[in-house]
Amino acid sequence: MTTNQGGYATGAAHDEQVLRRRNVADQAGIKGGIAPTTQEPDDKKLRKLRLSVLETLDEYEFLIAPLIFTLLSLITRMYKIGLSNIVTWDEAHFGKFGSHYLKREFYFDVHPPLGKMLVGLSGYVAGYNGSFEFKSGETYPPELNYTFMRLFNSTFGALCVPVAYYTARELKFRRPAIWLVTLMVLCENSYATISRFILLDSMLLFFTFTTVLCWARFHSLQNQSFSFEWFSWLFLTGISIGCVTSVKWVGLFCTALVGFYTIEDLWNKFGDLELPKVEFASHILSRVVGLIIVPILVYMFSFYIHFLVLENSGPGDAQMSSLFQANLRGTDVGKNSPLEIAYGSRATLKNMGYGGGLLHSHIQTYPEGSQQQQVTCYHHKDANNDWFFYPNRNMPPYDPEANLSFVGDGDVLRLIHSQTGRNLHSHSVSAPVTKADFEVSAYGNTTIGDEKDHWTVEVVNDAASRDRTRVRTLTTGFRLKHTSLGCYLRAGNVNLPQWGFKQIEVTCVKENKPRDVYTHWNVESHWNDRLPAGDPGSYKSPFLRDFMHLNVAMMTSNNALVPDPDKQDDLASQFWQWPILHVGLRMCGWDPHITKYFLLGNPIVYWGSTFSLLVFGVLVMWYLVRWQRGYEELKQAEIDYIHYSGLYPVIGWFLHYLPFVAMARVTYVHHYYPALYFAILTAGFVLDWAMRPVARKDRRVEWAVYSLLYAAVIGLFILFKAIVFGMQGSSQQWRHLKWFDRWRITD
Repeated sequence: MTTNQGGYATGAAHDEQVLRRRNVADQAGIKGGIAPTTQEPDDKKLRKLRLSVLETLDEYEFLIAPLIFTLLSLITRMYKIGLSNIVTWDEAHFGKFGSHYLKREFYFDVHPPLGKMLVGLSGYVAGYNGSFEFKSGETYPPELNYTFMRLFNSTFGALCVPVAYYTARELKFRRPAIWLVTLMVLCENSYATISRFILLDSMLLFFTFTTVLCWARFHSLQNQSFSFEWFSWLFLTGISIGCVTSVKWVGLFCTALVGFYTIEDLWNKFGDLELPKVEFASHILSRVVGLIIVPILVYMFSFYIHFLVLENSGPGDAQMSSLFQANLRGTDVGKNSPLEIAYGSRATLKNMGYGGGLLHSHIQTYPEGSQQQQVTCYHHKDANNDWFFYPNRNMPPYDPEANLSFVGDGDVLRLIHSQTGRNLHSHSVSAPVTKADFEVSAYGNTTIGDEKDHWTVEVVNDAASRDRTRVRTLTTGFRLKHTSLGCYLRAGNVNLPQWGFKQIEVTCVKENKPRDVYTHWNVESHWNDRLPAGDPGSYKSPFLRDFMHLNVAMMTSNNALVPDPDKQDDLASQFWQWPILHVGLRMCGWDPHITKYFLLGNPIVYWGSTFSLLVFGVLVMWYLVRWQRGYEELKQAEIDYIHYSGLYPVIGWFLHYLPFVAMARVTYVHHYYPALYFAILTAGFVLDWAMRPVARKDRRVEWAVYSLLYAAVIGLFILFKAIVFGMQGSSQQWRHLKWFDRWRITD
C-alpha cells in the first residue's frame, strides 16, 4: 500500500530536525565541530529496499493484479479442456450451428447470430470443414480439433476475470473488495465449467461484463462531458450493448440497466437550471446515437453478415419468406415452378407475416369446438403443406382435360388439402386459442361440402408486375376472404397447445385490416405439368424485411419453448432454486467410462452474494428511516457511492432475474449466470461498505477478514474442482461433494 511519506533518493532520513542537527558538534565530547561519519546499518537499508519494492507494487497494482488474475483464469478455464472427447450438453446445438456457417447453409435458431458465428470462426481457424453432425454424446472424430474450438470459447470466459477487476475499480471499491469480487468470478465453479465447452454462455457473460465496465467508466467521466474519452466510453458502451444482445436476447436486460441510468442522468440534467439548453440537447443527441443507434447498427450488422455467409439452402429455409428462399443456392423454392397459378395447380401457401409458416393440415382433429381436422401453420416442409386450387361449387367441376383457367384477383375458389382431400373451411365457431376469431378447419372432400368452403382472392401486391389479373408464384401477395362469413384467413404468432404440436394457430379474423401482413399469403412452391417452368426467384428480398422476418420468427419460436407437461425434463429447474444453489445440472451421461461434468456454483459465492442482496435492502431501509427521522449522517459522496456502486448492481440483478420468474418457457441453471454477476458486485459493495469503519480503526483487522473470505472462496473452488475439470471413473468417488440430495453428483 502507498505510504503518506515518499521515499528519498539519497537515502537520508526525512526528519527535518535530524537533518538540521547532523553537522552540529557534540559539545560533550567532539572537538572541531564535525561529527564522525558512521556507516548506515544493513537492516535499515533492507527496510528501505523493502519499502521501495512495496511502493512499486502498490503503484502498479492496477496492472500486476489483473495480470495475475488473468493467468489464473486461463488456467481454471483451460486446464484439461480436451479431456472429454464427446459432444457435451449443448455443444450438440451450437457446434452444429457453427458447422452450418462453414458449409454456408441457412439454418434457424432462436438466438441472434453473433455467438454462433464466433463458434463457426473457431472451427474455421481450427481447420474444421463442417462435416461433423455434433450428435449429443458422440465421439469427436480425429480430424476435428474440438480442443481448439473449446479453447477459443474459453478465452471469453477467462477474460471475464480482468474485466470484473476493472469494473470493481470503476465502482470505487477499495482494494480488498476489488480482489474479493475478482476472486469470486475467478473461483466461481459454474463460470469455469460452462466456459470450457462450445457454448454461447462464455460470450454472453463476457459481453455482459464489458457492458457493465463501459457503463461504469462512462459514469466516472460524468464531469468530463464531451471529452474524447467520454465519447469513447459512451460508444464502447453502445458497441458492447449491441454485442451482448447479438449473442442472446438476455442482453436486453443489460440494455435496460444502461437505459435506466441514462433516463435518470438526463432527468437530473433536465433539472439543472444552469445547464444551457444547447448543451442539454447535445447530451440527449449523444446518448441517442451512442446508446440506441450504435447498438441497433451492431445488432443489424450481425444479421447482415449472417445472411451474407449463409448463401446456401439449409434446414432453416422455411422460417424465411418465399422470395428469400428462392434466392438461396440449391433451393427448390420457386425453381422450375410455373409462374402463373391455374385451377388444378398444386401449391404451398406461405404466410407473409413476420415469422410466418406454411399453411398446413394433418389428420388430427381439434379436441374442442367443431372437432374437425386441424389447420395450422408449420415451418417444416412436408406433403401436408400442399393444397390444390379448385373451382367453387357454383362453377363446373374441375376437368384436367379442359382448357386452363388461371386464378386471379376477385376469384372465388376452394383449397383442397392434397393428403386428406378435405376443403379449407371456416364457420362461426370460436378459434381454439384466439376466441375472438373463427376457427379454420379442413372439412368434407371434393364432392361433400358447402359454401363455407369458398374463399375470395384479394390481390394485395406483386413484386413482379402491376397486373393483378393473375396470381403468380412467389411474387404475388394476396388475402383469402371467407365468402360467407366475410372474415380473413390469418396466421399470427400464437402457438397451439401440445395437442396442436405447438404449431401456429390459423384463424379467420373478423376485422378487415388490409395492412395486416399476417392475413397476406403467397404461393411458395407450385406444380402443374401443363404449365411451363418459370424463374420467379430472380426477384430479390430486401434486407430490412428479411431482418424483421427472422427476428419475429425467433421470438415466436422462443415463446413456444414452454415446459411439456407430458414429459419430464430432469435438467430443467425453477427460478427460486438458483440463488440458493438448490440444484445443479449434469452436462453429460453419468456412466463410469464417461468424463463427467456437473454444473454447480461455488457455495460461498452463491450464498454470500444472495445474502448480500438482502443485506443491501436492510442497509437502504436503515438509512431511509434515519433520514426520515432527521439524521444526516451520510455525505453526498457516500450517497452517490451507495446509489451507483450498490443500487445499480442490485437493479441489474433484478432485471436479469425477475423476467425468469414470469417467463413461461423452460429454464435451466445457466439462465441465472448473468444475474449472478450483479449479485457478486453487490456482495463486493456490501463488504466494502461494512469494512470502511473497521479499516479506519485498524487496517490489519480488515485484511484479516478479507483473507478469511479469500481463503474460503479459493478453498471451496479447490474442493469442487473435480466438477470443473472432469470426473473420471465412478461418481461415488465424489460423494463427499453431495451436500444436498438435489446435488445429483453421485446418483
